[in-house]
Amino acid sequence: MPTILITGGSRGIGRALVQDYAAHGWDVIATARSEDDLAELNAMDKVEALELDVGEDESIDRFVEQLGDRPIDLFLNNAGIASIDADDRAGFLKTLEINAVAPTMLARRLKDHVAQSDQKKMAVVTSRMGSIGDNDGGGYIPYRASKAAVNAAWKSLAIDMKPDGIAIAMLHPGHVKTDMGGSGAPVTPADSASGLRKQIDETNLSNSGRFVGYDGAAIEW
Repeated sequence: MPTILITGGSRGIGRALVQDYAAHGWDVIATARSEDDLAELNAMDKVEALELDVGEDESIDRFVEQLGDRPIDLFLNNAGIASIDADDRAGFLKTLEINAVAPTMLARRLKDHVAQSDQKKMAVVTSRMGSIGDNDGGGYIPYRASKAAVNAAWKSLAIDMKPDGIAIAMLHPGHVKTDMGGSGAPVTPADSASGLRKQIDETNLSNSGRFVGYDGAAIEW
């Protein structure tokens, strides 16, 4: 069975992705930070939970050491935060760190694990709010900036890793009914996860580096 690594797998879209991939027969490595979340994930069939704080280098080092030399067919970065106060310098920088810097550094650390797998794929859960061309509403400056940054970084990763046979996608999950998306959001976590899996299934070296919604709609940069 193929192996997927999902960061931020304890709630919201991440948890739905863990459940969806496990239900489709994948071996799932899911990350979380708290002991309670790790225990809940470990109780799921076909799920192995490992502790990871993507904002801490030492945590990343321990995590990669735990992986050993296991091949990872799909690295799916879902972990993220949603600070929206542009006057909060610390919050702005933390949002950039967690949403853009951390997933990019982790992708580079995991390149060899993915390159030695059968499927050789990476994907990041980004957002349409990271689109500059599609921004006609303003606001949410730290969050928008962080998602635009991760899009730019992973577009470069798609080019850099193509010689290694690794295909990469930047995925908009939709406006999802989670703690972050709000109870009035139109998309359920299960529908988002199913759509994201379909887009990842369709990702290959010929379309690597695309920015696409869970429903297959291309999104302008």
